[in-house]
Amino acid sequence: MAETITDLDARIDALLAEVPPRATDPVTFLGEQFDRGLAWVHFPVGCGGLGGSPAEQQHTLVRLANAGAPTAALRNVIGYGMVAPTIAVHGTEEQKARFLRPLFTGEEVWCQLFSEPGAGSDVASLATRAERDGDEWLLNGQKVWTTLAHVASYGLIIARTDPDQPKHRGITAFLVDMRAPGVEVRPLYQATGEAEFNECFFTDARVPDTRRLGGVGEGWTVAITTLMNERVSIGGGVPPRDSGLIGQALGLWRERWAVRADPYARAVRARVLEAWVRAEVSRLTNWRASDLRDAGTPGPEGSVAKLASAEGNQRLSELCVDLLGAEGMLYGSGYPLVRPSETSYATGDVRKLFIRSRANSIEGGTSEVMRNIIGERVLGLAAEPRADKGVAWKDVPRG
Repeated sequence: MAETITDLDARIDALLAEVPPRATDPVTFLGEQFDRGLAWVHFPVGCGGLGGSPAEQQHTLVRLANAGAPTAALRNVIGYGMVAPTIAVHGTEEQKARFLRPLFTGEEVWCQLFSEPGAGSDVASLATRAERDGDEWLLNGQKVWTTLAHVASYGLIIARTDPDQPKHRGITAFLVDMRAPGVEVRPLYQATGEAEFNECFFTDARVPDTRRLGGVGEGWTVAITTLMNERVSIGGGVPPRDSGLIGQALGLWRERWAVRADPYARAVRARVLEAWVRAEVSRLTNWRASDLRDAGTPGPEGSVAKLASAEGNQRLSELCVDLLGAEGMLYGSGYPLVRPSETSYATGDVRKLFIRSRANSIEGGTSEVMRNIIGERVLGLAAEPRADKGVAWKDVPRG
């Protein structure tokens, strides 16, 4: 039974009064938030939730943010938005009890191990193997473009357990210890100069069967839950009006262009206005989708939001760089490893964001894949022909 907003507000008031966020360390505050069911209000009781609705979850997030509370999503980006909803849906009671609380507090950072050098947009063609060895599984293979693997305690991985099945049916999901023997993480440096992504190698890495997520051969269902939540996480947030990149664009306009009255400045003003309208339409669309979305696995609206977010970020960051004029060509050096709190892409140096946003149309599913999903599942168009349908994975030709 979902809590009413009145009951929810009383719980939030009690949390803020008894554990003042500005006077409490983040781990302690977030632990209390989880224990009181205010981590994911729409999750079941005992999983950091109250069995409420997405609207009540959004209400909670806004109230706590306004009170200066720490944000779990920024402390554990992949874990919060993608892994936690997947564990809540597919995990055993023991897995939920073991992993959700330290994930929420940020004591255990998570990563997602799906993509491989030969399995990106077609992730179901993955080749990493998991072979049963008594009460354990042996992992062998390589994953790539794994965000924050260099700081992760655990990862959600999908691996092939039955090569005799068609590619979607021979996959199983696991919760893997990223610091276990046989797991190696190597950073990948990007055009921004940062190492946010990694390649991960598994050589006879052992995973207990108790860390299997879902049934054997049911990994694709688990992966779909994760991917749909990933797309909502990337593109489906409801930020305040004039925040993020559009806020930076408006600030640059006021600072550098508003006082000018020449024809070029008027043309730039029209471009800024068009960008603001696009950003506001996207924000309100995400707001409506958030209000209408039922608790549980999101649907194709996540793909719509992700597509709009990716292309919108690229347009907005390009606009910001143009508003800087010649300064837009200057970019500092340095090659730091990115920490979890540094993966919010809508703030910071707009020149860095311009370079970083090139990846937005690739990560979390390419824009081409998003268009296919929208075409097939929303518009009802015919699916693309597949030569590997019903064919055992081991019999599918690979380059």
